[in-house]
Amino acid sequence: MATDFRPIILAGGSGTRFWPRSRKARAKQVLALDGERTMIQRTLDRLTAPDLLAPLAEAHDVWVITNAHLSAAICHQLDCVPEQQVVCEPAARNTAPAAGLAAFLMERLYPESVIGIFPADHVIADEEAFVRIIRQAMQLAIAGDNMVVLGIQPTRAETGYGYIETGEQAEDGVLRVRRFTEKPNQEKAEEFLAAGNYFWNSGMFVWSAKTLANAVRELMPETAPLLAEIVAAWGTPEFEKVFAELYPKCENISVDYAILEPRSARGEHHSNLYCIPSSFGWSDLGSWTALHEYQVEQKAADQHDNVLDAEGSVVLGSTGNYVFSPKKMVALVGVQDLVVVETEDALLITTRAHSQDVGKVVKELAARGQEKLI
Repeated sequence: MATDFRPIILAGGSGTRFWPRSRKARAKQVLALDGERTMIQRTLDRLTAPDLLAPLAEAHDVWVITNAHLSAAICHQLDCVPEQQVVCEPAARNTAPAAGLAAFLMERLYPESVIGIFPADHVIADEEAFVRIIRQAMQLAIAGDNMVVLGIQPTRAETGYGYIETGEQAEDGVLRVRRFTEKPNQEKAEEFLAAGNYFWNSGMFVWSAKTLANAVRELMPETAPLLAEIVAAWGTPEFEKVFAELYPKCENISVDYAILEPRSARGEHHSNLYCIPSSFGWSDLGSWTALHEYQVEQKAADQHDNVLDAEGSVVLGSTGNYVFSPKKMVALVGVQDLVVVETEDALLITTRAHSQDVGKVVKELAARGQEKLI
């Protein structure tokens, strides 16, 4: 019997680190940062594309949780997903209430379903490997009260990601989880890399709807009744009113802190937490620098690691730059490691080393009341 798989794409957030291309109504996930398809379109593609082994799901099985700023763009870009399955959060409450809402909803509508949680703004180079691993995770999820996280094989001592410490091998290619560690300092990150049993937390999870819903009931006892009441109103004329009134009262917390960390405290042999190590060319594209690095890895740069999206270019004595100015000819002369991004109403000039600080620009613009620019 085939598994009833329901992918949940999380597409909230404002993507401030990709300003000025990203804005409230045009966040990273609805931009085509790496190719012609947008980030969320590519997320849907790898879940439903028939040319990848076999599709994990059909488009009508997919649900999206987003916000009012992005819903119109998402409905337009994902026109094959039923519009009522693009659910708009009335307030931002991080990933735990969003995933919990999906679990309660799927538990009501499709009680035997397995759900996958997928951020809308990740890129994956080897999509066939991704599909194989998700299928493996699905089988593990339906075998019991199991929670499966995709762990990315680390390639460097990265301080910007959470880590999964793994223990014994449970079955072929699957490791038990010991604990989750949030973003470490440089020294700790180097220790984790050297240890060999730590993986980056991808933010992609697979579990049955029942398993996650029960975990929310156990570990988020104040939020669970709110989600239950919201889902009870689904499909009625009262839904939007109930959603708007109750959802902002939910705890503002991530899945990692609310569910996975306390679950891991049971110990690796009692938590039913599993990690599947994954090497499929993953990046969360968290900054302009991350986009530059990914495009260099994908051979989308020149011989001096310059990535240019421009009408034309002349490059003299310049290395490691990222430039987005699609309507102009760009000349780079004697510069290194710059990030230059031009839109119709704004120009960003920074360095790759400081691109993580771009979000501060958005905060400053908001403080000045320049809403049109954010």
